[in-house]
Amino acid sequence: MILVTLGTQDKSFERLLKALEKELKKGTIQEEVIVQAGYTKFKSDYMKIFDLIPSDEFDQLIKKCDILITHGGVGSILAGVKNHKKVIAVPRLSKYKEHTNDHQIQIVHEFAQEGYLIELNDLSKIGKVLEEARTWKPKKFKSNTKKFVQSLEDYIEQESKKTKREQLKQLWNRYKELFLYLVFGVLTTVVSLATYFILVPYLLNPDHPIELQIANVIAWIVSVTFAYFTNRKYVFESKSKNRLKEAASFYSSRLVTLLLDIAIMFVGVTLLKGNDKIMKLVSQVVVIVLNYVLSKLFVFKKK
Repeated sequence: MILVTLGTQDKSFERLLKALEKELKKGTIQEEVIVQAGYTKFKSDYMKIFDLIPSDEFDQLIKKCDILITHGGVGSILAGVKNHKKVIAVPRLSKYKEHTNDHQIQIVHEFAQEGYLIELNDLSKIGKVLEEARTWKPKKFKSNTKKFVQSLEDYIEQESKKTKREQLKQLWNRYKELFLYLVFGVLTTVVSLATYFILVPYLLNPDHPIELQIANVIAWIVSVTFAYFTNRKYVFESKSKNRLKEAASFYSSRLVTLLLDIAIMFVGVTLLKGNDKIMKLVSQVVVIVLNYVLSKLFVFKKK
């Protein structure tokens, strides 16, 4: 009997089962094949497939099987070699989205170098490897080989840290633009509010409609100038050589949101008699979102 275990990894390892299915259809595998598939969903008329097998039943299957085919997980491999089974290990590969990295290649290779298992990296050769395994004699595993196991554990820990760093890097690369836009969007808002609050009520009277809008326009000019240079350099990393056209486009898009800002302030403060500072905060939230959309789609659009 051949036992196949794919572990409890939350990613599919359908590639291995497809290779086995092909050999079963060809008739090169005559033994019964039992599969502990975990998260891998696969239907077969040639193999008995279970999602999870209770640990006591799994232990019995390990002892009963003639050949164990497993992924490159240390736990699954040790379950076979400690029972002195003929183990064929197939590492999960990141390029097939079977794992987040390729550390299983090293794990399988280390065990193979010690003579505990047969390493299989090319699934097109699974038939030949199975034929080899039927007559192959594995090295007896010694429970006191702490140095070997420790070296594997150290390697896995290093790879785990490396994977976390890679995941953080990927996360940063994916959301860097949006994050920086929000940062500089907040700073732009601070610049706009600071300018407005300096002008009102110390220099201009917010109860006077014209003076209110003058303060609004001045705050807009200062903040948009700040926004253009920070967005160009840090957020969208523009390489455009036609800065005049780009700046004109940027100011035009911000003019659209200025008109929206003016409308919000006019309705909220002049008509509805709301608090001008609260209405200014509300209008800025709306403006920040719309500014990102316009900058992304029109001003700093990458060709």
